[in-house]
Amino acid sequence: MESQSIASLFFDLLNQRDMTTFENLLAENVQLYFPKTKPLLGKERVIRFFSILFKRFPKLEFKVEGNVVQGPKAVVHWTNRGMRKDQEPYNNEGVTWLEIKDGKVALISDFFKDTGKF
Repeated sequence: MESQSIASLFFDLLNQRDMTTFENLLAENVQLYFPKTKPLLGKERVIRFFSILFKRFPKLEFKVEGNVVQGPKAVVHWTNRGMRKDQEPYNNEGVTWLEIKDGKVALISDFFKDTGKF
């Protein structure tokens, strides 16, 4: 699967909250760099992170606004909206950098417009 398709699938699976298929998209040694957290290394830790994120945000949908793909790297500009666990509305905008190796996501690095909202 090419990088463009993997980047699209990445956000589709987040929106569907399909953690089983999402897990299969990740490399065993995947790295996640997320604002205000220490780097998360390995598939198990990354899956646990997203599971916790979805509990904090029972409703959260990403809309891909655009992307740039160059070889095994993709930069995806997104907006999102949702609802926090405490019923407060949430929205943000950012960019996710993905690196793909052997058809799997090996690196995820997120950059937000407003990290104070998270």
